[in-house]
Amino acid sequence: MKTDGDFSRQASTYARHRPRYSPRLFEYLASLTTEHDLAWDCGTGSGQAAVGLAGHFRRVAGTDASPRQLAQASRHGNILCWAALAERSGLRAGLVDLVTVAQALHWFDFDRFYAEVRRVLKPGGLFAAWTYHLPKVSPPVDRIVAEFYTQYLGGYWAPQIRYVDDLYRTIPFPFDEESSPEFAMTTDWELENLVGFLQSWSATQRFLEENGYSPVDDVRPVLAEAWGQPGERQVRWSVFVRVGRYHP
Repeated sequence: MKTDGDFSRQASTYARHRPRYSPRLFEYLASLTTEHDLAWDCGTGSGQAAVGLAGHFRRVAGTDASPRQLAQASRHGNILCWAALAERSGLRAGLVDLVTVAQALHWFDFDRFYAEVRRVLKPGGLFAAWTYHLPKVSPPVDRIVAEFYTQYLGGYWAPQIRYVDDLYRTIPFPFDEESSPEFAMTTDWELENLVGFLQSWSATQRFLEENGYSPVDDVRPVLAEAWGQPGERQVRWSVFVRVGRYHP
């Protein structure tokens, strides 16, 4: 059954127009992990986080409910990806050093997923989940993106998006939490990259399903005016990370 967290329809758009995480994030997570044999990236999508983990762990398992998303994933020698639900990973018990969820935890069944995390983690293993919210480009562009998010698409977001709005502060987190530093993602984008990013949103896809056209078409002209002269602009997202350790 398709859920609001199923990005199969826009898999290629998602892969092309979602930002890449800072290498500092994966260095930090690896520094907290005692052993570096196996990391599991759940809800891996097109594999951005799995690639970041691959330089720090001997093996990386990437799972996602969507085979179409996995088809877009980058291929690295120590990453093995397969289709699986979050609560049924197919991993053996007690072998995982680190479990990560990048911009996907709010879609999961928390109780069933956390039971699976506890099953697969080694004692003392680490769980990390993170989210990011709206990009920052310039005050005129930021204002249009925020209005598109809250007003134009306000009725099309699934209820779970409130956890992203709260920057994951209110999401259930049954682990021994550790403080984490602030992280950010930055990239240089043309206007069309930003347009593609907005197109990848789940609410945009729901709007398209219900109305027969993309709402991005309506916002593109005002975004272009706010963007100004064609060319690249720096785009920045704050990344909000929660990290906890599993003690049986």
